[in-house]
Amino acid sequence: MILTVTANAAIDKRYIVRGLQVGEVNRVQSVEMSAGGKGLNVARVAHIAGEEVLATGFLGGHSGEFIQETIKAEGVKDDFVWCDGETRSCVNIWDDDCKVQTEILEPGFAVSESKVDALIAKFEERIVEADIAAVSGSLPKGCSPELYRRILEIGEKAGKKVILDTSGEALREGIRYRPFMIKPNIDEIGQLVGKKLNPGNREEIYGAADELHEMGIPVVVISLGASGSLMSCQEGVFRAQVPKVEAVNTVGCGDSMIGGFTVGIARGLSMPECLKLASAISSAAAMTDRTGFFRMEDMEKIAGDIVIEKIR
Repeated sequence: MILTVTANAAIDKRYIVRGLQVGEVNRVQSVEMSAGGKGLNVARVAHIAGEEVLATGFLGGHSGEFIQETIKAEGVKDDFVWCDGETRSCVNIWDDDCKVQTEILEPGFAVSESKVDALIAKFEERIVEADIAAVSGSLPKGCSPELYRRILEIGEKAGKKVILDTSGEALREGIRYRPFMIKPNIDEIGQLVGKKLNPGNREEIYGAADELHEMGIPVVVISLGASGSLMSCQEGVFRAQVPKVEAVNTVGCGDSMIGGFTVGIARGLSMPECLKLASAISSAAAMTDRTGFFRMEDMEKIAGDIVIEKIR
């Protein structure tokens, strides 16, 4: 089983418009609503790939009920902590004329200390039956990075791999507690090691990954945007070269990649095989309007054209 944690869930609303005009009335061509938040995107993707998934985190209000009903209908099991307040909404506006997207993200409700303790207790109970856990996304108001620290410590004590996919202070604090894998971009990995990295200087990037390995993080996946991604792990440094696809929605593609890694790890694949699967799922996710979703036939076709190159 794959366990996901979404501390700051959301209803994701995707608006399709033609020629967005700031300060004017804009007519929406179509609307897509989904249960969102990075961890729920991971959960949905892993389930589509054929794995049993349990999602936990914080929910509240009518929006929370919509999210719970939606993921249940999609086949994802849930065990959330219910809070006072209303789960946030996040809006992605896609301008179909200029092919540009704009995101508007609400902050979410405040979470009390007792609810944080309740989520920790749920994680401690559920991690026992999990093959891998993914902790994803931002923290709501009232939550400090202490939440992720406690989760990582519980995972380590239980002998389970935990992927941490977050940013800012939560990531800087989280790496001190040895997550199994992180997925920073170039700017983030530079911040983690205290130096600005030149994207064109691969040796600098490899050196930064080595520093993170020395901190106790076995796998570092670095997003290179359109150039694919790098993965540094015990087996070496690998680059995923992916075919160009006609992207219609790139929101959640990073979450889809994390979902692919959880599936590969749960199945006992080698890390290069996990990178290939995760890259195929992420690319396939970009080909659909829905966030955190992919079609198996797209993934299987793309996977045949992905090259995993060992470069170190």
